[in-house]
Amino acid sequence: MRPDGAIEVADGDQVLVYTPYAVTAPDGTTVAHESRGGTMAAVWACAVGEAFVEVSHLGHGPEGGELVMVATRPGHAPEVALGALVTDEIPATVPESWPAAVDLAIGLIVRDTLDSGTKDEIEDFHQRLLGVWFGHG
Repeated sequence: MRPDGAIEVADGDQVLVYTPYAVTAPDGTTVAHESRGGTMAAVWACAVGEAFVEVSHLGHGPEGGELVMVATRPGHAPEVALGALVTDEIPATVPESWPAAVDLAIGLIVRDTLDSGTKDEIEDFHQRLLGVWFGHG
């Protein structure tokens, strides 16, 4: 985790930089969801040395175009970053796809995320989102 909040996946001289709305690949290519001017519709993947990195758009969250990253290194549990898909505050109304996107993200988490807390905390957040979606929040 960098001081600016970006997350680096590095192996040797290869570095990938993840932010909630864009990823910079080791070759300098920027990857973003098409709703944010990028060309990615659903998923993008690459190798960073021995790490395999998948970047997904699971559905629009609070702003739209949020990206989720899963980095898998040999012999380690997958490391997950949820970026802007999880927020400190939930607005009075939520986009239709946000609760579904968080539900899909929960399935990627082993124990903790790199940037959004534990799996239990994300499940609690999901329940709060559903409460707002169904008018009980």
